[in-house]
Amino acid sequence: MNTVMIPAIDVREGRVVRLQQGDYARQTTYAMDPLNLAQDYSAQGAQVLHMVDLDAARLGGFSLYTLMNAIKRSTKLRLQAGGGIRSREQIVALFEAGAERVVIGTLALTEKAKVQSWLEEFGADAITLAFDVRTDARGIWRCASHGWTALESDSLDETIAFYQSSGLKHLLCTDIARDGLLGGYNLGLYQHLQLRWPDLALQASGGVSQIADIRAIKTMGVSGAILGRALLEGRFSLSEALSC
Repeated sequence: MNTVMIPAIDVREGRVVRLQQGDYARQTTYAMDPLNLAQDYSAQGAQVLHMVDLDAARLGGFSLYTLMNAIKRSTKLRLQAGGGIRSREQIVALFEAGAERVVIGTLALTEKAKVQSWLEEFGADAITLAFDVRTDARGIWRCASHGWTALESDSLDETIAFYQSSGLKHLLCTDIARDGLLGGYNLGLYQHLQLRWPDLALQASGGVSQIADIRAIKTMGVSGAILGRALLEGRFSLSEALSC
């Protein structure tokens, strides 16, 4: 399987930022315009762009529709976007703004029946479920919620199993312990998911720092690789990632 390189743009207050381990108090702000950055990624060969509205992720009310429209008008990027998605109306608005897939995180843990109905209504290719995970005291992967301060009672595998019956296809999974720290992907996590759920189109996220990390994830056959801080800080270029 070809691993798709997916650059990520996280936006807060109109600026490109990155958070360490999801902590809003540990934010790095980059002197880049989000639209210009998206255009640059497109020029380097990106086919898919992952966008997160961090303001909405915290407070609700997705606000990047205008930016998405501008990206769609000026590039051929396919957009995967999310952040604070709470309603069907927001999902429809994202599609109208040009999203190919809508990312749903917290609600997929707190209102499973609602998200299950959206998977069935819009189709598996239209929705990506995003789970941020850490291991509990017994070493079992669990999804974190409420700003990563609480672990859900169901395990990651139990949560995936619930959505499998509704045709879940796209899963973005981030190891909280590695997010934004440039320590490399957690290959053990993705190996576990691929063995347990081989039919999922799995997107790896959190910790990539060098081309070797990308080679490792490609060797495993993971469907997609989210690239964030490493690109913003010039540890390698998107062109290098695409050609490695």
